[in-house]
Amino acid sequence: MSAHFDSDKLSSPLAGKVAAAARLLADIADAHAPAVFANSLGAEDMVLTDLILRVGLAIEIFSLDTGRLPQETHALMQDIRRHYGLRLKLFYPRHDLIEEYTANHGINAFFDSVELRRACCQVRKVEPLRRALAGKQAWITGMRAQQAPSREALPLRQFDATNGLMKFNPLVEWSEQDVWAYLRGTGVPYNALHDRGYPSIGCAPCTRAIAAGEDLRAGRWWWESADTKECGLHRSPLVTLGTSTQANIDEGDVKARSTGRSQSADTKECGLHRIPVSVRTTLPENADESMLAAALRSA
Repeated sequence: MSAHFDSDKLSSPLAGKVAAAARLLADIADAHAPAVFANSLGAEDMVLTDLILRVGLAIEIFSLDTGRLPQETHALMQDIRRHYGLRLKLFYPRHDLIEEYTANHGINAFFDSVELRRACCQVRKVEPLRRALAGKQAWITGMRAQQAPSREALPLRQFDATNGLMKFNPLVEWSEQDVWAYLRGTGVPYNALHDRGYPSIGCAPCTRAIAAGEDLRAGRWWWESADTKECGLHRSPLVTLGTSTQANIDEGDVKARSTGRSQSADTKECGLHRIPVSVRTTLPENADESMLAAALRSA
């Protein structure tokens, strides 16, 4: 299968990346059914949404509605429906878990400590994701190697031991410029917050615009130290959960610092896509999927 594009709007190198991503998506649909694409409604995810729908692949597209998303993200969901005729499948947090969390800790308790912020992510993101991935053979993400230092070694494909399925990152080698050249060259809708200095968008209270020169993900959980910036979606069970002394701050101080600069980005990863160091260092450079899967299972 191949997608159809106006060649005048895509450079030759980008057209090659588009063709490679389309081929990989087609292979995933054929060899790893049922496959799903977790659309976080960021710029990269809109590229993949367009490719999947343009080519007409049998890949289910879903999103997680945490209950705290920005209005602009909900507006994009409606834009997707108008542009593609797609009724995006949404997974929501369990109401009993939300009610228990807020009753015990408060509606904005995630500002109080790293543990409470991660507990909120667990209820609003991790548990719904597990339901969305249940019974699936492959999970597709929009992650790129250039998004953060912690993703520089991001592979094209990997085995997710936590959810027991293959995970693919078709845009791993794409640059930020590639993403935006595709979106603007093909007229794909995207989140309006991107035009207001938000390169990475999550829940509204946990996302801010970034300043010039900051890391692309500096606006995520911006009040925490860099060594605690994990939400749980891409974290291995072996990753140690630490506590940041900078996370236990007053909510008013959090709001006052919302335009401040972030910490180092070296470990700014939510954890869903990380392979443990203990596993990485024992594998040969040419390790294939079966070797990785076996190493993860025995770790």
